[in-house]
Amino acid sequence: MKTTIAVLITAALGLASLGVGAQDNSGAGTSAAAEHPDEIVRMHQQVAAANREYNREVAAAKQVYDHKKAEAKKKRDAAVSVAHHGAGQ
Repeated sequence: MKTTIAVLITAALGLASLGVGAQDNSGAGTSAAAEHPDEIVRMHQQVAAANREYNREVAAAKQVYDHKKAEAKKKRDAAVSVAHHGAGQ
């Protein structure tokens, strides 16, 4: 159990440190987490920061996916239109 918590804290710290450079106001959040005297509260803040970074990355990936999906739909619709016009002649 202690090793699981240690691994989670290490992972959260690693993800939080990656997100520090990418976010403009992340300095306020990480300094508040470092200043809190309660270890459990700091852990929860770090986990929350890691979850926010994950959600931001997922949202960015979803935008790319939606864009690629729209491009594929346009190609498919064009091919279907050509097929329909060819069958009618």
